This record gives sequence, structure tokens and C-alpha cells, in this order.
Amino acid sequence: MIPVWPLLLLFSISSPIADATRSSLMKSNAVCSGQRVSIPSSSGAWLPLNHRHGPCSPSPSSERIPSTADVLLSGRLRADSIRRRLNGSAAAAERSDVVTVPTTLGTSLGNYEYVVTVGLGTPAVTQTVIMDTGSDVSWVQCRPCPVPAPCHVQKDPVFDPAGSATYSAFSCSSTACLGLGRRRAASNGCSGSSPCQYIVKYGAGSNSTGTYSSDKLTLTPAYAVDGFRFGCSHADPLFSDLTDGLIALGGGSLSLVSQMAEKAFSYCLPPTASHSGFLTLGVPRVSSSRFVVTPMHSIGNIKTYYGVLLQGITVAGRRLGIPPSVFAAGSVVDSGTVVTELPLTAYRALQAAFTKEMRMYPQVAPKNGFDTCFNLTTGGEVKLPSVALVFDRGATVELDPSGIIFDGCLAFASTGDDTSFGIIGNVQQRTFEVLYDIAGQAVGFRRGAC
Repeated sequence: MIPVWPLLLLFSISSPIADATRSSLMKSNAVCSGQRVSIPSSSGAWLPLNHRHGPCSPSPSSERIPSTADVLLSGRLRADSIRRRLNGSAAAAERSDVVTVPTTLGTSLGNYEYVVTVGLGTPAVTQTVIMDTGSDVSWVQCRPCPVPAPCHVQKDPVFDPAGSATYSAFSCSSTACLGLGRRRAASNGCSGSSPCQYIVKYGAGSNSTGTYSSDKLTLTPAYAVDGFRFGCSHADPLFSDLTDGLIALGGGSLSLVSQMAEKAFSYCLPPTASHSGFLTLGVPRVSSSRFVVTPMHSIGNIKTYYGVLLQGITVAGRRLGIPPSVFAAGSVVDSGTVVTELPLTAYRALQAAFTKEMRMYPQVAPKNGFDTCFNLTTGGEVKLPSVALVFDRGATVELDPSGIIFDGCLAFASTGDDTSFGIIGNVQQRTFEVLYDIAGQAVGFRRGAC
């Protein structure tokens, strides 16, 4: 593995002018514009990453595009579920995979998720799956479909284990099955050579349950994971779109990243749903000197989540006077939570400084849970002050304009107090290649990557 931690650098991002068409999360063109920047040809396991509801998605939703209000509510519910899990005891957390994505808003695994396409089995069957850093158990829908409830409709063929020469189901006595812990379904009746049954619980009482299995996972023609452990789901969380399953990139022992030889991955979330990002498995081939890096911190007793230590915020180049103790609980970097949630004192300081810098734009009534909103439709380009997050070791990440304004409002929220840990949401991660170097215990950010 190429070490990235010794190359701790600071960087700043030029502050491009944001126009009003980039102010809304879901606002996008009707066609896919592809990649905004060229991708290094030397990248290894590189996969296109797309918004599941956008025109670039390989399996766009069959349902309506969710409203901004639904997207934000979904993000808040997810943040609350992460917070409940981390604030609970280790024993309670082990009892289930507590909600990783809410299932109450029409699309059962959230309204603002990103998907990649992989191959599963031999010969490889194309599967379009949600990427989630807040889950440890990967799964896809499998044949036979449950009775009387049918398989949910998906664009790709439903994976049929009988058609794969490399498929194998784990037995109840296997080490892999025992490693599921309380995720084993009906564990009291599972013994010997019986097929191992898993269960992952989501919101609204739904779950993914089926046979815990292994097969070949093909990420690119040159990169595959033999013996990939995943759930062959025969009862899943009532999908209402065409997605086939979920690829888990959490920090726990069951996730895809824990099964790879190189304990690192990165992704870049595009600025709009009309552009593509990417997911890279393994160490990025881009020079590590182009990343700004901060230590990875443990938060709570759950290994699933990746923590960092936020230490300050700057607005228009000026550091806000926020006591360091406000950030002591740490922050989770999450691909599924929508907007960044800050401790109350930090949020109020950001709100006041940002409002002062935006005094040329009239303030409007709060909307969608945001309390700092502006009229940006006065014509011409919207000029935003720069906003930067300062992490441990001085790692400074100046946000892309698409990560500052959300539907005309300041794209941040408050945790409600100064004791809860924060969450770095996916809106603030836009256009950065976010590197999770598990082996090196570091999180990196590379500007302008997509």
C-alpha cells in the first residue's frame, strides 16, 4: 500500500462562482453529462458512480424523483439512526444492523443514494447496487423469489445461484456464519451443514434476509474478489425502484473493504445528478501528495463508521471563534447522510458569519428544515463566500460551491447540542475524492476530482 499519512498537506480550493442552477440538490439536466474531469487511466479498480435517480444511473428509479423535503427528511432520519446506534451500548448495537437507511419515504433504502455496477458469479451477472459506507453486510436479490411475495422489479437479471459455477452457501457451523453474530436469522435452529441464514434490519420493520453466501465479485475486467461474502436475499426491504441490492463499505469485518487485500477505497460524488462520479477499490493511483489527510478516529464502540476530528470552520477566509471543545465528540464521514450536522455552537457561528457575508441577497422564510435561506433568483451569478472545514492536524478542506448552498439555503444543520458527534454529509463531499485509508487509519480529500 502506498502510504498517504506521511504526506499531510494543506490545500485551498479556488472559489468558483456558483450560479442559481446549482443551488438545488435534485435540479439537473435531462441528459447525462458524464465525467466533468478526466480520470487517470492508471487507476485500478475504478467504477463509475452515479446518483440513483439521475439520468446517468444504469437503472433509474421507476418512481417519482423525491422532493427536496423528502431527501432532507431521509437524511435526518439516517443521521438520527447512526446517532442512536453509536450512543447505545455495544451489546445493543450487536443485536441488529440498526437502520442504515430509512425506509419510510417511498424508496426503501433512502432518497439520495449512489449506485455502482458490478458483476457477480461465474459467468458474471450484472448487478446495480447502492454504495453505503454505513453498512457492513452486502447483499443482492436472489432466486428463488419468495412466496407469496414476488421479487421486487429490477432492471438487471435477478441473481440465480444455480447458474454460477463459483457460488457456495455457508453452512451454519462455518466460521463465516458464526462471524455474523446476532445477524444470523433463527440462529437457535441453525446447526451443522444447514445453510446459514442472515438478517439485516432496516426501517419501517423491513429487512433483508436470506442465505449467507460467497461467490466471485468482478469489479473490473482486471480486478475481482474471489470468495466474496454476501447475503443472497430472498426477502428484501420492499424496493420501489430498480436497484438490485447494496454493497457495504463500512469498517466492520463483514464489509467488502475488509475482504479486500488492500484496506482502502475512495469515491467522488458529483456536483449534480447529471454528472458521474467514481468509486475506486484499493489505493488510488493519483499521487498521494494531492490529498489533504487527517487521522481516522474511532467513535463509540461500532467499527462500521469512519470518524474524524473537526477542529474549526472558516468563512471568507476567516477562522470562526469556536472553542475546540465543541468538536470533542468527533464527526462521522458518511456517504448516505445528506447535509453536514454540526454541534449547536459551531452551527450558530457558521450561520451568523455566512449570513453577514450574504447580506447582498434578501433572506427568505425557512424551508425544508433549513433556517438560513436566501433569494438567489435576482439574476446573474451567485457569489458565495468560501466555507472551509478544518480537521485534525490542520487539514483544511474548502468546499465546492455545490456543497455550500442547498435549494437556496445554507447546506448545514445543527445536532441540537454541543455533546453529540457531528456528521460530514454527502453534499459537503461533492467533487472531492474522499479516501478511506483503513490500513493507515487516515481520511483524505482531493479537490476537483469529479
